[in-house]
Amino acid sequence: MRETYHDELNTVVNDLVAMSERVRGALMAATQALLSADLTVAEQCISDDDEVDAMADDLETRCFSLLARQAPVAGELRIVVAAIRMVGDLSRMGDLAAHIAKIARMRYPEHAVPESLTQNFRRMATVAEEMVTTAGRTLSERDVRDAESLADSDEEMDELRRLHFRVMLDGEWPHSIEAAVDVALLGRYYERIADHAVLMARRVIYIVTGTQPEGEHWTIA
Repeated sequence: MRETYHDELNTVVNDLVAMSERVRGALMAATQALLSADLTVAEQCISDDDEVDAMADDLETRCFSLLARQAPVAGELRIVVAAIRMVGDLSRMGDLAAHIAKIARMRYPEHAVPESLTQNFRRMATVAEEMVTTAGRTLSERDVRDAESLADSDEEMDELRRLHFRVMLDGEWPHSIEAAVDVALLGRYYERIADHAVLMARRVIYIVTGTQPEGEHWTIA
């Protein structure tokens, strides 16, 4: 019985890692749609979010079933509770990727991102994708040091977002208010994806050590 239980627990963790890969793929597609004004890719990304939601529902159900049937304690309980929270993190990341794709679709055939900020958003996307990958890897390998590195990556993301506001508020913004709203929203979406990756890292550290990392660089909600 306990062997089966541990197999189920390991499968949940493995499926969370697979879900993180699916989310990373969604983010890559959303960024492609955004920066290339690719309507087909945008539509596919939006449609594929249903699959991410279905994975989240399945994982959450299985986690609650483990709680109800097995009454896990200590380290096992930490894994199940953290897994439930990470399902929410990954589901929200998938939603945010879909939001990016929706803005790309809404502005098609034009580009939602002004050319002057294209490289900034390209870097934001790269940082976000790397953070999602790292979050999944830390969960798979239980690597605390790797998890801790995400707080530093989040600092770069925050600086990239601050640049948006410096560009928009310097008095020489040549684009419309509509474009400024798009930039503000898109920047927020990438920033929140990074925040959820940091939250996943915090949960991995909790699984391994039993304590939550503290400090101003650690996202807590």
